[in-house]
Amino acid sequence: MKIAVFFPGIGYRFEKPLLYYSKKLAKECGYDTLVDVDYQIRKTANIRGNAKKMQEAFEEACASAEKFLAPISWKEYDEIVFISKSIGTAVAAHFTNFYHLQAKQIYYTPLAQTFLAEPTPGIAFCGTADPWVPEPDAVLCQCAKAHIQSYRIEGVNHSLEGNDTMKNIEILQQVMRRTKEYLQENRSG
Repeated sequence: MKIAVFFPGIGYRFEKPLLYYSKKLAKECGYDTLVDVDYQIRKTANIRGNAKKMQEAFEEACASAEKFLAPISWKEYDEIVFISKSIGTAVAAHFTNFYHLQAKQIYYTPLAQTFLAEPTPGIAFCGTADPWVPEPDAVLCQCAKAHIQSYRIEGVNHSLEGNDTMKNIEILQQVMRRTKEYLQENRSG
């Protein structure tokens, strides 16, 4: 059996393109159990650029996520993938280590906070015009240190989008193609 677990961002929920289509791809790739970790973060105002508030949001997300993850019998699954967005990348990294899982990781727009949670290898997608990541090269460097294959996408924001709708659709297609290829790879951990 295969399980795919989805960790959203604060404002980037499951119906948004990256998570919506990655869920469809996971199902197509044989992941028979799909879990949305629908944590709630109460204090979302003025988080960006505030390390203390970001840490509080991370801790709140982890506490909330535990109720979705605690009942899962991880040993029942031959393959586990965590697909995460923004703050969800930090939460996914935390729980991979907390449960000592050999999980594939797909990190959409990881934050500096993600690397404090000691992420495990996987793939990541980062935009160069992301206001949540003022130094994308630093994040890409952290990805390399953590053995995360990263894809740098020029001129896109935290949703991996720019100002040109047709270009955004092309970018989404490229990201989903790489996501599918990664999902189809043999177990990596």
